[in-house]
Amino acid sequence: MKQGIYILFATLLLVSCSDFQKALKSEDVAKKFTMADELYEAGKWSKSKRLLDQILPKYRGKPQAEKLTYMHANCSYEMGDYYIASYHFDKFTDIYPQSEKAEEAAFKAAKGYYFNSPVYSKEQKETIEAIEKLQLFVNQYPESQYLAEANTLVKELDFKLEKKAFEIAKQYDLITDYKASIKSFNNFLLEFPGTSLRDEAMFYRFDASYNLAILSIDQLKEERLKDAIGYYNSFKKAYPNSEFMEDATKMNQELEQELSTFTKS
Repeated sequence: MKQGIYILFATLLLVSCSDFQKALKSEDVAKKFTMADELYEAGKWSKSKRLLDQILPKYRGKPQAEKLTYMHANCSYEMGDYYIASYHFDKFTDIYPQSEKAEEAAFKAAKGYYFNSPVYSKEQKETIEAIEKLQLFVNQYPESQYLAEANTLVKELDFKLEKKAFEIAKQYDLITDYKASIKSFNNFLLEFPGTSLRDEAMFYRFDASYNLAILSIDQLKEERLKDAIGYYNSFKKAYPNSEFMEDATKMNQELEQELSTFTKS
């Protein structure tokens, strides 16, 4: 029984492939349209797109063009070719702004940019572009059914930028460029005031200022000790129960002890 089912399935598959190849080579545009539509509805994105590539120019300016243009863009989207999909969805919304598919196309265009955003450790040009595209969508469709998802994606992309800036500042601390680390963390805290990384950022800013002060020459040490203690006090006030507080307190005690040698002299 199972063998018979496998044979039937294989036969249907061969017939289907044969029909597709015939349609692909055919000069009959209507036949290609019908098969492209059938393949699209069956989720055969690659095959449907190959036929759509052939027939789309033939239908430009005709009533069927709107449907075919959307299908063509969505095939690329479903195949994971997001650069191409976003490009074609953007074109669709420009050509058919009143289409019932315009909102969905605009969202998928923006989401395509989201999918192209790289990991935080890489250059973030695509991430910034994705945020801009999603924000543009939110502004254009404030009542959209995709609004909640769009806002979630923006938050995720924003965090990627935060993480990138945070890790750069932290890296300066690790390579002992303490002045650059302090400056970077100050910029980070100004640029991302609501960040979930604020606790860590304030601690590592203090850590960098602590190291800068402790390792300073005598002519600069007193002022830098005071600066570091000031960063500690800001951190303690903002996050008295931080997981870093025990270490920070020990470091501050050392700073206070060092500073007392200046006040006694």
